[in-house]
Amino acid sequence: MVGRVVEVATDGRHLAVDRGFLTVAEKGAEVGRIPLDDLAAVVANAHGLTYSNNLMVTLAARGVPVILCGPNHRPAAVVWPVDGHHAQAGRMSDQARASAPLKKRLWQQIVQAKIMAQAATLAAVGAEAGGFRLLARKVRPGDPDNVEAEAARRYWPLLFGPGFRRDTGGDGVNGLLNYGYAILRAATARAVMAAGLHPSLGLMHANRGNAMVLVDDLMEPFRPLVDREVHRLKGEGTTEVSTEGKSALARIMVIDLPVDDGVSPLITCLERLASSLAKAYGGEADRLVLPHPGLPLGF
Repeated sequence: MVGRVVEVATDGRHLAVDRGFLTVAEKGAEVGRIPLDDLAAVVANAHGLTYSNNLMVTLAARGVPVILCGPNHRPAAVVWPVDGHHAQAGRMSDQARASAPLKKRLWQQIVQAKIMAQAATLAAVGAEAGGFRLLARKVRPGDPDNVEAEAARRYWPLLFGPGFRRDTGGDGVNGLLNYGYAILRAATARAVMAAGLHPSLGLMHANRGNAMVLVDDLMEPFRPLVDREVHRLKGEGTTEVSTEGKSALARIMVIDLPVDDGVSPLITCLERLASSLAKAYGGEADRLVLPHPGLPLGF
């Protein structure tokens, strides 16, 4: 069963655990409960929330990330379990020792997949996308020519209009993007931790102020799926982070994507990607497992 991303967006609620359920209460009265077995991630996106210690320990033991969002819907912290994959120590050792040439080749695959996903998103909304396939072919190991940035400069005006500027602190469409990326980041963090990898050791990016740099690396090819849903919401008149918009963006985590052996939910694709990265670090593979670019089923 594919897990659910549960968001708590009403101020002043209390989260606890009771006989296998996450419970949500307001002023001492229970207003909802969700089976722990159904959870993929919990997104805390309101003021004045409180949590029981038992709940946080239980979620950590199950590998369910709890993502704490700020006022701009961006993640401020992710609760990460200490105990992870059974081979975690060995995998983190492989990760720390990975050679620069290997990481550059893997980063090339990530950037190419992202640009091809951007092309698929543009094609889906009727925008010109042919040049992006050419850009993807230009990416070299490590992307020394910064083709990723060149693609981004072309992508945003084509998707949202020439006046659009991506602003991580903005509201409106930018707020919707921030929220969608926060959900995607939580799911990616779960996949990274489940694979026994350390989120602070990135492929190419290094940022002393970002403890989740590997998570941000691996979510790159999936960002255009969020962008596509935000474009749809905008076309239907949703330009703020509303209840309807948040529900639609959370559902992205369970859409089916084309893969080599059929289709898999996005959450499963993230798990396969993280696992393939761990194998590449350990010398067991040289290709990352990524979904094929194209229209997801049911989108």
